[in-house]
Amino acid sequence: MQTHQEATAAFDYDALVRETLSGSLEAMNACVECCDRHALPGRIALFYEGRDGGSSTHTFAELRKQAARFAGFLKSLGVQPGDRVACLLPRTPELLVVLLGTWRAGAVYVPLFTAFGSKAIEHRLATSEAKVIVTDPTNRHKLEGVEGLPPVVTVGGPRGEGIRRGDYSFWAEMALQPETFAPVMRTGDDPFLMMFTSGTTGLAKALFVPLKALVPFTQYMRLAIGLEDSDSFWNVADPGWAYGLYYALSGPLCMGHPTTFYEGGFTVESTIGVIERREVDVLAGSPTAYRMLLAARDRVGPALRGKVRAISSAGEPLTPEVIRWCASELETVIHDHYGQTELGMVLCNFHGLSHEVRLGSAGFAMPGHRLVVVNPETLEELGAGQPGILAMDREASPMFWFGGYHQQETKAFKGKYYLTGDTVELNEDGTISFVGRADDVITTSGYRVGPFDVESALIEHPSVVEAAVVGKPDPERTELIKAFVVLSPKFEASRALAEELQQHVRKRLSAHAFPREIEFVDDLPKTPSGKIQRFLLRKQEVERAAAAVA
Repeated sequence: MQTHQEATAAFDYDALVRETLSGSLEAMNACVECCDRHALPGRIALFYEGRDGGSSTHTFAELRKQAARFAGFLKSLGVQPGDRVACLLPRTPELLVVLLGTWRAGAVYVPLFTAFGSKAIEHRLATSEAKVIVTDPTNRHKLEGVEGLPPVVTVGGPRGEGIRRGDYSFWAEMALQPETFAPVMRTGDDPFLMMFTSGTTGLAKALFVPLKALVPFTQYMRLAIGLEDSDSFWNVADPGWAYGLYYALSGPLCMGHPTTFYEGGFTVESTIGVIERREVDVLAGSPTAYRMLLAARDRVGPALRGKVRAISSAGEPLTPEVIRWCASELETVIHDHYGQTELGMVLCNFHGLSHEVRLGSAGFAMPGHRLVVVNPETLEELGAGQPGILAMDREASPMFWFGGYHQQETKAFKGKYYLTGDTVELNEDGTISFVGRADDVITTSGYRVGPFDVESALIEHPSVVEAAVVGKPDPERTELIKAFVVLSPKFEASRALAEELQQHVRKRLSAHAFPREIEFVDDLPKTPSGKIQRFLLRKQEVERAAAAVA
């Protein structure tokens, strides 16, 4: 196996483009790259499992024909290359048809997560200026009252069930179109996706993803996920969000590798079932999913032990407890990966490359990227052990594709750097460890404490399922560390348990880094993609402190 050092030294962007794409950066189409060129007889693109227990398989050849029909339908509606097409569908085969058909027409796909309410949908439709939106009867009601609603296409039942007056019927319109449609060629700088950031502060920001991003998306699958032709792969992330859309669909399909859809929501039972039925040996998902599996270790361990070869995690840092549990009870290796909607995954512990893995680190830069730690004020590059902001050296990163936010200033561009806003430290071995979002870092009695260290220590205790740590305003210490803790059903909240957790963290970390306050809660506020919204908890504590002195 190639080492990370060797892969970085040998990196050749032009050669990788030629190796990855059938087209070129001067003339390419995402549907061709992710479907047409793989449409060999019987070659499967999608394994689908419905929430009702039904399942189906779909070949690249079948999807090519359906994508051509949908592209023809879009053209009949006046959709031009570069126009945006929004999709509010669950993980069904129709979502993949809409995605590929949009790309075939040279248009730009706009994902809408099915957990969104009307306000979030309206913001994305208005910002994207979508020409069409595709949905289903279950989600159609969310479009009521949306201002400036574009034409609606509804994926109804066999006899048109669920189609509202004035809507287009997806399957009826598809039947009117021919099975051929010449793919519209675009350049590598032209967009094929329009994404929105998670929006943990303020309205979600929009950005375009250019076609050339297919190259790093595919390379991530090969090097970081370690995906091989013989693997059965499942990324549990929803394609309404970046990790799912980039790495459950775009990356594997560009490789010609089948992907897996499970239509239902995430549960321990459904996860075990899909892994067993599909014989999944390469798994990807979020730390939230793995924490839920860990909480049900008595059921998960016996069912999945030795079945999954490689597990990858992205979204926020893994806790040591999850890493150790995967190794000891599942007999597999889980690796932490770091990225953003604006970057894709760029900092990884690699399954497909050989390197030492440092516990608690997010790993090394993806070949083709230069990542550094900088002082955000001076832009000085910092050495090992000095906390700073993770930055991408744009001039030395040929795989970097982010061009800035749509119709909005990109304050993260400073000089030759893109500043991620995440606080990290460079380690002596060249790996980078995550400390926290810049606004998440807690300053207490002159110390800067990253919330993830405290959260990781808390989660190691058998009573804790999830934890979120924030700084609470304190006149003496500037901030004191407060933890919000979700307990396992086997434990009851009590003062004694709170004190036990405090001492556990104090012993695990340091005298200044333990939570001086613990509040037991039923759940934690999260974005639809599963990231904990610490800013809401901080805001709550600020308001409580203000009320106390009023």
